[in-house]
Amino acid sequence: MRLILLGPPGAGKGTQATRLVEKHGIPQLSTGDMLRAAVKAETEVGLKAKAVMDAGELVSDAIVNAIVSERIDEADCAKGFILDGYPRTLAQADAVEEMLAEKGLKLDAVIELVVDDKALVGRIVKRAEEAKAAGEAVRKDDNPEVFDERLREYYKKTAPLTGYYHAKGMRRTVDGMDTIDGVTAQIETVLGSL
Repeated sequence: MRLILLGPPGAGKGTQATRLVEKHGIPQLSTGDMLRAAVKAETEVGLKAKAVMDAGELVSDAIVNAIVSERIDEADCAKGFILDGYPRTLAQADAVEEMLAEKGLKLDAVIELVVDDKALVGRIVKRAEEAKAAGEAVRKDDNPEVFDERLREYYKKTAPLTGYYHAKGMRRTVDGMDTIDGVTAQIETVLGSL
């Protein structure tokens, strides 16, 4: 089962990905985690990424695509994977499709968590308050101003993926405003229909 979870920041993609990992035994592939692992392992592409990051620049799509491709080849991805935070752009979506085709693979579904933007701001404020109350560090993006900027960036660059995957007949939607368990149940219903 090869999946992409789509939705704006705060929609609950990470929470649902964790549940899918536990239930289905497939890894969640986060580009940030993959980049750090490739740099630490000093792979060829990891060394390229390190040089770019050390220069204070953003890692190119080509490097990110290569790291994702390497990661998909690892044994724990044989049964599938969940792409988390990737693809973020139409160019990356095309790259994923080409990469998987070269490996004789394809995506099974793109699941979009549909949410209300105003309610998302409430969610992140609540998450920050809960972290403070528990004596935990508050995520720097759990700030309404930072969140608004992330949301604008999402709609500018990533939201077009909904149409891209809809046109390919791969996009499935779930009500991301439901309870966490409710969203999980909706996702499982989608997966059961594949």
